[in-house]
Amino acid sequence: MAVIPLDEARSYVLDRCSPLPAVMVPIPEADGLVLRSAVAATEDVPPFDNTAMDGFAVRAMDTDGAPTELAVVGTLAAGVAPTTTIGAGQAMRIMTGAPMPPGADAVVMVERTAAMGDDRVRVDVTVEPGNHVRRAGDDLVAGDEVFGAGTSLTPAHLGVLASIGATEVEVGRRPRVGVVSTGDELVAPGAALGPGQIRDSNRVALLAALAELGVEPVDLGLIADDEDRIRDALTAGISSCDALCTSGGVSMGDFDYVKTALDDVADMRWMQVAIKPAKPFAFGVAGAVPVFGLPGNPVSSLVSFELFARPALRRMMGHRDLERLHVLAEAVDGLPRRSDGKTHFVRVALERDGRGFVARSAGGQGSHQMRAMADADGLAILRDGPGIEPGGSVTVMVLTRF
Repeated sequence: MAVIPLDEARSYVLDRCSPLPAVMVPIPEADGLVLRSAVAATEDVPPFDNTAMDGFAVRAMDTDGAPTELAVVGTLAAGVAPTTTIGAGQAMRIMTGAPMPPGADAVVMVERTAAMGDDRVRVDVTVEPGNHVRRAGDDLVAGDEVFGAGTSLTPAHLGVLASIGATEVEVGRRPRVGVVSTGDELVAPGAALGPGQIRDSNRVALLAALAELGVEPVDLGLIADDEDRIRDALTAGISSCDALCTSGGVSMGDFDYVKTALDDVADMRWMQVAIKPAKPFAFGVAGAVPVFGLPGNPVSSLVSFELFARPALRRMMGHRDLERLHVLAEAVDGLPRRSDGKTHFVRVALERDGRGFVARSAGGQGSHQMRAMADADGLAILRDGPGIEPGGSVTVMVLTRF
């Protein structure tokens, strides 16, 4: 089987993964989803002039020549409508968020005043009109487009939507993504290990990666090397999920159970991609359900997920930016490699110094060495050649939040 370039494999996958239909979702459930239609403000935010500080509402002109004393004519708390108009030489105690009383055009923060009995206050500063006043519509004006179609919603977006009274939004549906592991050599965490067996870590890691992505992970279980059972698990997953990820059974030397079962349920393409790790990869579509055949080696499984499944699933969610953040880092110790016609993805730890990012190897780079993957903040992208000399620059795909 001919080895193909990474870009060709990625294009093949992305071209066959389309955004899911739009649905209406309550605001609290929309975090991480993508707007399909623009949202406009139906009211001003804030809806009325209010104070940004605890202090005294005053007429700015009455503070000229400060310090000056003013008569205190009442107290106004947040959530209470003012009923008193502020006249010449008067002030009103006011709490943060309370509406500005009629006649007042500024607020003097309490720290710049002194009580002169129960009904008088000394103002120690001269203020301008609008001082510490939040004007109606200062954030949003009714009719403004708040967020456009294609916006990826974060907690801050949800807060803004709540502030305009929105209760639901039209977004791309959150994909349900099934994960199945296969292999007689695998046992679930907690079970006793038999001769030649290892624990199934891939399914745990992939389910967590899906949750971090913001899709709905579906655990389809650990299936022994039995063609009928594998086919049944895949068929059940296809009927209940929007996409599937399998782990294992895609290498040239693997038994044919997974290959045969996948070929029976989906139109699969079996690939050898010019990358290390994660060279073997399979992809197909069953009806409208994409199926990602990831390698069985733990690091290869996660790297393959990052390069193929993650961007494709983001496209299904409606995201426009499909890629992880890429940064340029200094490889202080160098990142050597041998030329082999492949692009290498090297696990690195990242730090920041006064000049930018610094990258160092996170440890062993074998496709079975998950500890280094856990210690890595990113994958350094090494094109074919001798690698990076100490102090050289390298592009890093960032996996963690910096």
